[in-house]
Amino acid sequence: METSLNVQQNGATKENGSFGGFAAWNRMRVLQAMNREPLDLLIIGGGITGVGIALDAVTRGLRTALVEMQDFAAGTSNRSTKLIHGGLRYLKQMEFGVVAEVGRERAVVYENGPHVTIPEKMLLPFYKGGSLGPVTTSLGLMLYDRLAGVKRHERRVMLSAEETLQRESLLKREGLLGSGLYVEYRTDDARLTLEVLKRAVEFGAMAVNYAAAESLLYLSGRVAGAVIRDRISGDRFEVRARHVINAAGPWVDTIREMDKSREGKTLRLTKGVHIVFDGKRFPLRQAIYFDTPDGRMVFAIPRDGKTYVGTTDTDYHGDTAHPVMDRNDLDYLLSAANFIFPSLKLTSRDVESSWAGLRPLIRQEGKNPSEVSRRDEIFVSPSGLISIAGGKLTGYRKMAEKVVDLVGMKRKNDGLPALPPCRTRNLPISGGDVGGGSGFGDFVRRLIPAGTAAGLREEDSSRILHRYGSNARRLFQLAAESRDFAERHGLPAALAAQLLYAMEAEMAVKPEDFWIRRTGMLYFDRPQVVKWKEAVSSAMAERLGWSEAVRKEYDRDLDRFLEEAVNPTAP
Repeated sequence: METSLNVQQNGATKENGSFGGFAAWNRMRVLQAMNREPLDLLIIGGGITGVGIALDAVTRGLRTALVEMQDFAAGTSNRSTKLIHGGLRYLKQMEFGVVAEVGRERAVVYENGPHVTIPEKMLLPFYKGGSLGPVTTSLGLMLYDRLAGVKRHERRVMLSAEETLQRESLLKREGLLGSGLYVEYRTDDARLTLEVLKRAVEFGAMAVNYAAAESLLYLSGRVAGAVIRDRISGDRFEVRARHVINAAGPWVDTIREMDKSREGKTLRLTKGVHIVFDGKRFPLRQAIYFDTPDGRMVFAIPRDGKTYVGTTDTDYHGDTAHPVMDRNDLDYLLSAANFIFPSLKLTSRDVESSWAGLRPLIRQEGKNPSEVSRRDEIFVSPSGLISIAGGKLTGYRKMAEKVVDLVGMKRKNDGLPALPPCRTRNLPISGGDVGGGSGFGDFVRRLIPAGTAAGLREEDSSRILHRYGSNARRLFQLAAESRDFAERHGLPAALAAQLLYAMEAEMAVKPEDFWIRRTGMLYFDRPQVVKWKEAVSSAMAERLGWSEAVRKEYDRDLDRFLEEAVNPTAP
């Protein structure tokens, strides 16, 4: 499969692109295709690391497949602080290489997907007696600007106490000395993951969610694929591949145990929790990065009429697939928020939603969770299984490049043709064909009339353009074509178009897929989820052919997520 990038993309798009091979109703067909003939690469794990590897591999000509035992991005890649950031916190740990690499990669991610990456001015206040001061903050931000290659117009600005309060009046006034103002990039982590994967599918990669690797296959002592169980139908498939990549995030060690190669360095899982408030109760105008009385750093970020605060960083030993906020997490974040925003007097009753995620870090003995390095590492077992762990959301593309370069070396040693170099640095992800960061605003303005012509309100058209980028054209088409479908289920036109697109082009299988990872509404617009959940369930049941028992099961799952988002468990 040593074809050129353009020929490969055109052929793949025609045969199994995002409006065919990545539809929810085509899952079985894709699994059968994986089973049909050996692959070059089988990737276990559908988070940002796995999908990044899939895109890199398929654009270099490798026949590639990816399986994910939950939904895509259902683990760590949907539960971050939702920032493509330059790693300012790692200056404290003297990890200058990490700062430099993720800073450079941040710019790449933004240019390739400006619809899912938004520049965000971040305020770093410092107080008398705090761990930060004017000199250390100024020098730290200056070093950050240099290492991360920050654009000149985005470099740090130092503000007085008065100027700081003008930007955000909710901040604690007592002891305030000033602040540093710098730029971070806010993202929708789940949508970023989906857009990278959709691009890989457009180039010919095969990908299926709710498909678990139950065991590994071997040939002459070398790993040669996996037995995959479809968790929807229960069917099993043997998927054979020359190389198997373990990018399973918090489950990396589980896959290594299957391979009998869990030795040496292992994972340390830490939990990060975020809580969400309505913007009327917590009217934050300016994103803040602040230090807490215990010396940790916490974010408070306004988004879509809400404000979210996080994160915690504690060791985790519970259910890997289902981390939730507990009472200690909630108390810690409320205390941190009230420490820096004392006038608000926030309580647990003000929390509208929350999420909890796990960081799959490389174990370092003697360090507390916040001190453990976020560097990625690659492990190659005696059987040839390639595992990658650690790393940051921001650095996903570079991590993928390292893994596929390693595959290329192994192919060369086996006498196979060399792989071309990585091609993703200047490749827009799905929805990213909008003219880069500088052209995105004009793109949105030009396309809004297409949305209104399809019968959508201007604000809905704008929201769809900002969420889906250049793929919004397809959503506008769906809005115009699906009026009967929307009316039959009592759905607003914009919501119906997004739901149909999620099933058709993003393999949304369950209501939780749509509400949590395709739209993020369970976190940032809970009242709308409660209002429309029955209509969405009815529409998905019709389109995907659910039995009544299946529909009830999926509805119960969604209700559990809604409940857990506001009610903490015991520690």
